[in-house]
Amino acid sequence: MKNGVLNWNVDPVIFMVTDSFPLKYYGALFAFGLLLGYYFVRSIYKKEHLSVDNLDSLLVYVIVGTILGARLGHCFFYEPAYFLQHPIEILLPIQKIAGVYKFVGFQGLASHGGTIGVLIAIILYCRKYKVNFLWLLDKMALGVPITAAFIRLGNFMNSEIYGKPTNGNWGVVFQRDDLIPRHPTQLYEAFSYLLIFGILFWMYKSEKLKQANGLIFGCFLTLLFLARFLIEFFKENQESFENNMLINMGQILSIPFILIGLTLIIWKSKAHPAI
Repeated sequence: MKNGVLNWNVDPVIFMVTDSFPLKYYGALFAFGLLLGYYFVRSIYKKEHLSVDNLDSLLVYVIVGTILGARLGHCFFYEPAYFLQHPIEILLPIQKIAGVYKFVGFQGLASHGGTIGVLIAIILYCRKYKVNFLWLLDKMALGVPITAAFIRLGNFMNSEIYGKPTNGNWGVVFQRDDLIPRHPTQLYEAFSYLLIFGILFWMYKSEKLKQANGLIFGCFLTLLFLARFLIEFFKENQESFENNMLINMGQILSIPFILIGLTLIIWKSKAHPAI
């Protein structure tokens, strides 16, 4: 580090599992974040003396919903024209290069799509196991920021989704792309999500706030996507079509979640005036 500038040139591959299949920091941190969030929710269940019999099933629902939603979100929010012409690449980690399909890994996951996928998965889970939807969302909201923080750390290790150039006296130089000091927006988001986790956990510790099913989830949506909306101002656009937009696609997709969160907060505050 020199003059506040960190030179970052970490190989995103931890090691090669086979000659054509790498284990990357992103995938490892993504999986670790999911499991850590899951075990935190599991600890809450045990603390409240609730049955954990179906939590393993919930983890499967969440993993499938996250990956499918994030992948479909990227394909249809950011590159619909390409993937409608190459539908096989949507769900298979391959790409046609010189007329031959090759394994390249999934080139793009969208967090907004992942959120939608998780919500659909939880709806299906609640219908099957007869669980109160908002009650479960409050519990899940405590674990998701932990997972989200580790995903953004994975982006940092991958030298991707970084920010716009800084004034040159500080920032991170992602040497795998260029030699320009940039805002480490992956770290901004990771630290924001951990702070949001702290706020939500404080709310959970309050017996009054905890009784209003949906209030914690409403605060989660509002805080997380507001943080995402603001940090996007410092982030490089992911796709070229965003360059001519007043706000980018990530910000546009964040607005509905913020509004839903605010609606839940107002609704639950009115329904529980003692809060």
